[in-house]
Amino acid sequence: MDAITAHRSSALLTDRYELTMLQAALRSGAAHRRSVFEVFTRRLPDGRRYGVLAGTGRVLDAVESFRFTTPQLDWLADQQVVDEPTLRFLADYRFSGSVHGYPEGEAYFPGSPLLTVEGSFAEAVILETVILSILNHDSAIAAAASRMTAAAGGRPVIEMGARRAHEQSAVAAARAAYLAGFAATSDLEAGFTYGIPTTGTAAHAFTLLHDSERDAFTAQIDSMGRDTTLLVDTYDLGEAVRTAVEVAGPRLGAVRIDSGDLTLLAHRVRRQLDELGATDTKIIVTSDLDEYAIAALAAAPVDGYGVGTSLVTGSGHPTCSMVYKLVARESTPGGELVPVAKRSAGGKSSVGGRKWAARRPDRDGVAEAEVVGTGAVPAELEPHLLHVPLITGGEVVGREPLDAARERHRRALAALPLSATQLSRGEPVIATERYAG
Repeated sequence: MDAITAHRSSALLTDRYELTMLQAALRSGAAHRRSVFEVFTRRLPDGRRYGVLAGTGRVLDAVESFRFTTPQLDWLADQQVVDEPTLRFLADYRFSGSVHGYPEGEAYFPGSPLLTVEGSFAEAVILETVILSILNHDSAIAAAASRMTAAAGGRPVIEMGARRAHEQSAVAAARAAYLAGFAATSDLEAGFTYGIPTTGTAAHAFTLLHDSERDAFTAQIDSMGRDTTLLVDTYDLGEAVRTAVEVAGPRLGAVRIDSGDLTLLAHRVRRQLDELGATDTKIIVTSDLDEYAIAALAAAPVDGYGVGTSLVTGSGHPTCSMVYKLVARESTPGGELVPVAKRSAGGKSSVGGRKWAARRPDRDGVAEAEVVGTGAVPAELEPHLLHVPLITGGEVVGREPLDAARERHRRALAALPLSATQLSRGEPVIATERYAG
């Protein structure tokens, strides 16, 4: 369990209607029916070619810490949220069911059964909000980060969004960005909690504090060494670069540009650094970058990017529209599971039944379809099944290091058609096919 969730219960990270449904189901006698819930999204955000599943590890922590404390139960009673029998149920609540789904870092598509939660209705229904809040946020950030790292073409991208987000969502965003290929974060809590490399040197305030730019650069070099990164756009850029090399020498680590026409300025600074003999000094650019701005800088002499606001807001898509739907329940107590599904009009129907998923490759090993089915799995698809066990009998079995999810995402993206990373608007890069066994 990570440091953020270890010190408190996640039980009230939920909507009130989860508990009122629980109360009514306990009264009707249906609460203990075995049920299967499924997390999926009906569509990808406009223009996105694939999604990235992130937050699974945080979901496991949240389910593990989903315990109602005495103060929480007292508050529920005081607010008359639920009745006494429901409070007694919540006092003893422990999830004892099973969860399986796509492993973290995997790509997904419309209709992909990302997470399957099985248990009694009572114990599974109240997990809806906390699961969706984590997966919708983290997956949105990871999808944006994946596009940004693809656009960077191997150049490192640094997450710098903590000052543009809620203090805890910033930590989750840094985790999701690292999973999707970012090299480091500026957020120290993310580094402490998740082991993500951290980086950062100075802002314009540090330069303005000193009587001159030379004094500021000298202080930073004396403190941090010549391998540091000097911010060179507080006053006159050309003069700052000249001063930076005079103070640090030609072995200066890097300079950072945070404003202006970054393409033009990067070329000018590179030429100036080379003329001054600082041929190995890197150029880092920041300033409200997104995947499109990064792609536009592909031909510029830039060595790395810092991204903040666009990353922590999902680059225009801060949620993935994932839903948590009941897809099967016992026909009678102790009986068989039967499919159930919403059938209303308006594009919000669902497909009943517990589902499996496989990503079918073509003869070259490149993904050509996301196959989602119920019933028996065709033999030819068994090697390509996507679900893995995450919780069994209430015990977490699928926890893994963040670096494992990071590597998985790299492999998943490499197995998609090359057009997956194009920034031009288009449909999902592979189609989702339904299979009824």
